[in-house]
Amino acid sequence: MSSSPTFESAFARLEEILKKMSQGAVPLEESLSLYEEADKLIETCNKKLNEAEKKIQMLVKVDEQGQPVLENFTTAREQN
Repeated sequence: MSSSPTFESAFARLEEILKKMSQGAVPLEESLSLYEEADKLIETCNKKLNEAEKKIQMLVKVDEQGQPVLENFTTAREQN
């Protein structure tokens, strides 16, 4: 059973793929294979980011009984 890569390792691999493909001279079959791998890695990264956002939402605030209160997560960029 293979485990899912960490966000950091998936992102690093995406950067490697992008660099290799942007340099050109990659055969068509290899390009297709790299594209498929990148697509799966993007899906993994998005899943991990969504999970992290949900955790942050739960940690933002608790009610009087100590229960988490969900609030929308906004980035510093969105606040400005």
